[in-house]
Amino acid sequence: MTNELNAAPDAATLTASGIARLANVGRAAVSNWRRRYADFPTPVGGTPTSPSFDAQEVEQWLRLHGRLHQASAEQWAWRHIESYQPAAQISDVLGIVGAHLLVRADQADAHGEGPPTPKQLVAHLRTLDPELATLVAGVMPEDWTSQLTTLLRAADQLSAEHGAEAAFEYLHSQYVSSAHSLSGLAGTPDTVAEVMLTLAGTGSHTFDFTSGTGSLLRMAADRALRTGTTTRCNAQEINPQYALITLLRLWFVHLRARQAGHATAPPVVHVGDSLLADALPDLRADVVVANFPFGIHDWGHDRLAYDPRWTYGLPSRTEPELAWVQHALAHLSPGGTAVVLMPPAAASRPAGRRVRAELIRRHALRAVIALPAGLMPPTNIGLHIWVLAQPDPNHPRAGDLLVVDATAAPAGRPLTEIIGTAWTAYQSDHYTEDPGVHRTVPAIDMLDDEVDLTPQRYLPQAAELAANPAQVIASLSDFDHLLDHLRRSLPAVRQTHAAPLREAPQADIADLIRSGSISVQRAASRSRSTNATVDTVVLTAADILSGGPATGSATRAESDAPGPRVQAGDILIPVIGHTINARVATPEQIGAELGPGAQLVRVDTTRFDPWFVAGVISRTDNLRIAGRASSTANGTLRIDIRRLTIPVVPLDQQEAYGQAFRQLVEFRTTLDRAAAAGAVLAREITDGLTTGALGLTPAISQGTVNRYRG
Repeated sequence: MTNELNAAPDAATLTASGIARLANVGRAAVSNWRRRYADFPTPVGGTPTSPSFDAQEVEQWLRLHGRLHQASAEQWAWRHIESYQPAAQISDVLGIVGAHLLVRADQADAHGEGPPTPKQLVAHLRTLDPELATLVAGVMPEDWTSQLTTLLRAADQLSAEHGAEAAFEYLHSQYVSSAHSLSGLAGTPDTVAEVMLTLAGTGSHTFDFTSGTGSLLRMAADRALRTGTTTRCNAQEINPQYALITLLRLWFVHLRARQAGHATAPPVVHVGDSLLADALPDLRADVVVANFPFGIHDWGHDRLAYDPRWTYGLPSRTEPELAWVQHALAHLSPGGTAVVLMPPAAASRPAGRRVRAELIRRHALRAVIALPAGLMPPTNIGLHIWVLAQPDPNHPRAGDLLVVDATAAPAGRPLTEIIGTAWTAYQSDHYTEDPGVHRTVPAIDMLDDEVDLTPQRYLPQAAELAANPAQVIASLSDFDHLLDHLRRSLPAVRQTHAAPLREAPQADIADLIRSGSISVQRAASRSRSTNATVDTVVLTAADILSGGPATGSATRAESDAPGPRVQAGDILIPVIGHTINARVATPEQIGAELGPGAQLVRVDTTRFDPWFVAGVISRTDNLRIAGRASSTANGTLRIDIRRLTIPVVPLDQQEAYGQAFRQLVEFRTTLDRAAAAGAVLAREITDGLTTGALGLTPAISQGTVNRYRG
């Protein structure tokens, strides 16, 4: 990496947070340096509580004291964006960087040249797309600052290593997952986007009327290019910064298609409120996909009371999602498919039953699919997918609705396979239901007083699916053994007023990391390269909590280095959660690659007992210190253990406490297993008793009678 890239921007300033990122430490460490070192740079601006420092002086000081973190090109490029001042303009800066990289991609012979002037950049964009040039001009400063110059050079370095498109995709992914993205940005994860596009199919026009930063449309455009088909992407987005990012991402794919000799129409993205100011009222697309915002009651109910889009009834003020659904249908061509994400409550709320009934009665709603919880972080609820089409009485399944409960499918099957197989069969003449997972429901069965579309309501476990009576009796015995093990697994404890951990001195984990006795690792960054990719099995947050082997999957470019591998004694911690759950790697997890959403702590076992460290990290009062609240209201936290301290006690005491902490983890794991097994057992006994497959023993029967008589 060049010195020019590592250099901090001349005349630029950094806050304490920016310095902490450069050194890869917590803010508390920066405060300590200011107190301990007389030669630490003095503030050049800001306020007494939030001072700013000359970036060049800070970088020189960090290098002199051996504290300048040697980051990759990806990390340096993102840090330059993240440290940009004022922070409110970071969204704009990301758009400028994307525009710069797009121009670089269009000028194959321009590598090695300095950054263009603002006028040159806008002028080149105007030759590609006047609307794109207008959006970029709207966020462009009159002249480059030193911060921007350094930032664009860092972007050029990243582009030289990975390609312009992959560079921007990496910066976009960092932006979406950071605190700098504006509140309300709900990106569509690749897993969910792939399912939605599998259901939607392909067509000459693809439309997303609430595009966000364009994840759905970019995947649609990329899929079309890889399969040798073409699709024109149209979008509308109310947030100008998101609209710009959407258009840039689509233009990268379009430029790649053009350079490969594929004749595709350029993307079109409009800024505005899709419901109140539809920019494309005459557009009829073959594919409509959307992940629109939920629960916005000020969607224009009063102003749109007589709008012609309400073919299936005027949605209630409290049912904005049903307004979006009808908006999607209004933009759908005959024979096309619309696929939208929905909150599960929209399937059953009383205020929406009239519109839902019309959608079913006229066969505009074709499928409702319940997704597993946790696919759309930071929320943990399981969303629904609705598949819609223009009414067609000649459809082979006219009058039937497909319901799918993806949460009931066997473990290990990809979502795309489960849902795609059910949808393909539903559209054919040879549909066969998968009991408990998917079936077709006659419309008449749904048109009752509630019009509840919740898939689980129509997928009860049939009597023939109930466990064999002999298996139920065997499960009772197994459950009894499980409870015995649970009783014995708690450590022996006593009341005391002189516990060693209470008086022990505390050591900062950040300082222990710098000393080399502890290291923290996360999943490797993915370049999102458009070249050949490989799929790999990775360890997920759910795997950490269960203690089981790696079950997740990730796709990376062949040129990407694999992520960290779990070693014996590693402490595994989910990155996001409501609590801190630190677990020492189980034998099944050793050797697995760390996946997104997981982090590991590796300790020097001559100084620390892993189970002890895992236990003290997991204590409840650490949540306030290690967690950074997300933008949602559900209390989810992003866990940064570098902010924590751990008590310093001799290794033999650590091992004693570590054994107790290990027993407590085993207790919690066994307790979870007992709860799950008990719930299944209770259901199976209930089904067995009601179907006559099981009967009460005389002792139980007489005891129950006597109890009630008494």
